[in-house]
Amino acid sequence: MPQDAYYYFYGQHLALSYFDHPGMIGYALRLFSEIFGQSAFVVKLTDFTLTSFTLIAFYNLSQLFLSKQKQQHALVLMSTSVMLSILSIISTPDVPLLLFWTLSLIALHKAVFNNNFKQWLLAGIFMGLAFDSKYTSIFLQFGLVAFLILSKEHRKLLFSKGFVTAIIVSVLTAFPVLYWNYQHNFASFLFQSTQRAESVTSFGLKPLSFLGTVGHELLILIPALFIFVAIITFKTLKKHLLKWQLPNASNLFLLCFFLPTFLGFFGISFFYWVKINWLMPAYVSGLIFTSIYISKKWIRVNTILAIIIHIALAIEVVFYVVPIKSDDTWFGWEELSQNVENIQKEYPNTFIFSADNYKTTAILNFYGNQKVYAQNVIGKFALHFNFIGDDLSKLNGKDGLFIDSDRRIKSDAKSGQIPKELRPYFSAVTEVEPILIKHHGKTVRKFWVYHATNYQNIPKN
Repeated sequence: MPQDAYYYFYGQHLALSYFDHPGMIGYALRLFSEIFGQSAFVVKLTDFTLTSFTLIAFYNLSQLFLSKQKQQHALVLMSTSVMLSILSIISTPDVPLLLFWTLSLIALHKAVFNNNFKQWLLAGIFMGLAFDSKYTSIFLQFGLVAFLILSKEHRKLLFSKGFVTAIIVSVLTAFPVLYWNYQHNFASFLFQSTQRAESVTSFGLKPLSFLGTVGHELLILIPALFIFVAIITFKTLKKHLLKWQLPNASNLFLLCFFLPTFLGFFGISFFYWVKINWLMPAYVSGLIFTSIYISKKWIRVNTILAIIIHIALAIEVVFYVVPIKSDDTWFGWEELSQNVENIQKEYPNTFIFSADNYKTTAILNFYGNQKVYAQNVIGKFALHFNFIGDDLSKLNGKDGLFIDSDRRIKSDAKSGQIPKELRPYFSAVTEVEPILIKHHGKTVRKFWVYHATNYQNIPKN
């Protein structure tokens, strides 16, 4: 997947943090590649290993709240979810986030309920590492404060020595991310907060966005489980809000790390497209809470649906039955790289670049044996490719090959048009034959190719 290649690129350009996200997934991929070598298998091995540790941690967390039988129910619900399958095969910041989120909850529970200072210290480290994975981990600190405020018997721990230590240690552990942002005018924080907030407020109500969020959450949890989670959430809120009575401390702990993320992102989805992985951390405690009430019948139905959905997904992954008209696919990338190398032999001494934020550039960098450039070559912002220190003036006077994905694929013919964004940076641009990726004789991926001569970093007027 392009995501795999992009975060692998993180690991090959080590930094304290990165523009899109903190760098934990990149560090993990770098570590595994140093041990086992560079290959798609090693990338997947990294995801699978970290997610396996997450499942073990989840099982240990569940035993703090559930009986042995209910603990097994929780394990079945988590391990059969599409969410866990996604995490185990696709590199995203959520892979290490869920691991450190789960470890944080274990340490926080022991720190709070046992008043154990060492666990406060561990909780601080794990919360910091979660922040080094993804910014949404801030809901951990939010959930902790909410729980300590709401729980009468534990309210005294707010601003206690252990609590303050955990917060300070979490900030110190997250310091590399904070310092990188300070060095780069808080570019990443602004991208993930201000710009997204402006997108939320600048557009009106979007009911279809909400329905889309419901749809993909139905998929990643398995429909039966998501419906039950929604039902139990509604009943819990109704019961305790109407009676103005809080649940017991154990359930309150689970809910404080579930409801803010779960309800918060669903609320945002009325105005902004919420990505499929944003709610994932909520389900760590959410599924444990659900396991208290779910019956064997629901679990049986959910497991049958999970088997059916996973078989369907496996058939799609292996046989590519339904072609995906998007660059967010696993199909055809290696063949693309081989084709690009063959074309480059016809146009020697050219540099290669693409302009789709990161996807094609990251993939060609992963599979190829040379540096491939991103859309900053033609003056567009290129996410973290803008922050690796490339001196584009060194390309002045050189010819380039521009690779552009055609996601619609109306025909196998050339586009017949020269991308206008290339003209200010090159003396001349010529379209060459497109790259066609076929499956069972049918074109399922298509890439336009352009030969551009005499690059100049400063665009012509």
